[in-house]
Amino acid sequence: MNNKPVIPKEEFAARRRRLLERLGQDAIAVVPSGGLKVRNRDAEYPFRQDSDFHYLTGFNEPEAVAVFVPGREAGEYVLFCREKDEVAERWSGLRAGTEGVKHLHGADDAHPICDLDKLMPQLLIGRDQVHYDLGANADFDQRMLGWINHLRAKARAGIRAPHVIVMLDRILHEMRLFKSAAEIAVMRHAAQVSARAHTRAMQVCQPGKYEYEIEAEFLYEFRRERMEPAYTTIVGGGKNACILHYIENNDELSDGDLLLIDAGAEYECYAADITRTFPVNGKFSPEQRALYQLVLDAQKAAIDQARPGKTWDDPHQAAVKVLAQGLLDLGILSGTLEEALQKPEVVDGEATKEEPYRQFYMHKTGHWLGMDVHDVGDYKIGDAWRTLEPGMVLTVEPGLYISPADNVDPKWWNIGIRIEDDVLITVDGNEVLTRDVVKEIDTIEALMA
Repeated sequence: MNNKPVIPKEEFAARRRRLLERLGQDAIAVVPSGGLKVRNRDAEYPFRQDSDFHYLTGFNEPEAVAVFVPGREAGEYVLFCREKDEVAERWSGLRAGTEGVKHLHGADDAHPICDLDKLMPQLLIGRDQVHYDLGANADFDQRMLGWINHLRAKARAGIRAPHVIVMLDRILHEMRLFKSAAEIAVMRHAAQVSARAHTRAMQVCQPGKYEYEIEAEFLYEFRRERMEPAYTTIVGGGKNACILHYIENNDELSDGDLLLIDAGAEYECYAADITRTFPVNGKFSPEQRALYQLVLDAQKAAIDQARPGKTWDDPHQAAVKVLAQGLLDLGILSGTLEEALQKPEVVDGEATKEEPYRQFYMHKTGHWLGMDVHDVGDYKIGDAWRTLEPGMVLTVEPGLYISPADNVDPKWWNIGIRIEDDVLITVDGNEVLTRDVVKEIDTIEALMA
């Protein structure tokens, strides 16, 4: 029996109703699906649906367009899709077809995708606003502008064309920012599988193995649960851990080095995102231990600030203060905490230099998480950092990356550490969705032993 969580059809229908209500009677929304992408010659990359399209439809085929038309008597949710085709389906899999998308995916009205250019202008007539993500798909942008210009040319015949294109994300991405109970269940499942994979990696790691061998353990755990990597897996040993987006994963793992792994599974189009750092040989050196504990303390301080009423920037500021003070205590930075955190002067719109701590910690402490690993949603409202609210999910991922430099004692060189967890904001605080994978020094060493 399959007890894995899913997003029910009723939730997709509820999302569409919310979108239609927010559009208003004089608007229309157009959302194209993702497309197939060629990898090389006749081979294609595995298809991954566009997140906005999937969020509203739950329909996982390419070459489709969803149209939302408030108040349309023949149906407010119109879906253009591929028709049934016995020959094509024999080669590349079954299609829902126009009848299937109505019965299986709740479309009010459905048409073959080949009729899009003929029927789309008719749907646009009389609508003042088109909600559409202009700039995301250059080819579709040209078609959209072509339909609108076609209608504008008929103005003397009494045809009213849309006169405003509104970015759809103003409505849709705000909806996506707040996760429902079903979405949280799906994300929790992805987090649990990802945590198992990280635990497995710690258990099999040893000097002499290669980074790609450790990556293979993640692929095994993900695929056996019908999941995919949510992003390109980072497996960086030694100096490679100091490269923030290292993805070659080709080097041999050396005794005495740390290994940084940033990997998460995607389930039902929802991502997990975990980073753990541990010693290749199972034992932290004194320098590694000191820096690792500093990053862990910074992460704990940041997670404590990830709760309702705090702003998006509060976890970051908490982490930065802990990291800067720790770098001062270890002699890696000099001066005072105030000096380490001092903002640079801005001349002609550009900073003259970076804060001293940014030599070793150069990124923010997290990002929104959901259908995209760097998920949608505003980080500021106006000029103010956004207040955290229940239902939001974010990562908390402080780190330190010490590359060889004249101003740093060589004993710290080539130590890269990041610790990342996925945190759900709840009514009374937060829930760490990725808590199942260890991160305390003693528990890591015990697991690897």
